[in-house]
Amino acid sequence: MPMDARDIERMIKEAIPDAQVEIRNLAGDGDHYAATVTSASFKGKSRVQQHQMVYAALQGRMGGVLHALALTTIPADG
Repeated sequence: MPMDARDIERMIKEAIPDAQVEIRNLAGDGDHYAATVTSASFKGKSRVQQHQMVYAALQGRMGGVLHALALTTIPADG
């Protein structure tokens, strides 16, 4: 069953409270999304660490319910 974009956004914001999240459904199928996540908590972390934070927020749903997520992370001032 596909994952709703609102659920992805909610999970990320629960784990990274200051995050600004933009989700785009790439294929219209609920399985292929692109996300841009901006957060001050990314500051000083490598791109890999930033992505790991977002994937952790999704609680193991990557590769399962959520088939594909093209991820862009941006450290915010703050």
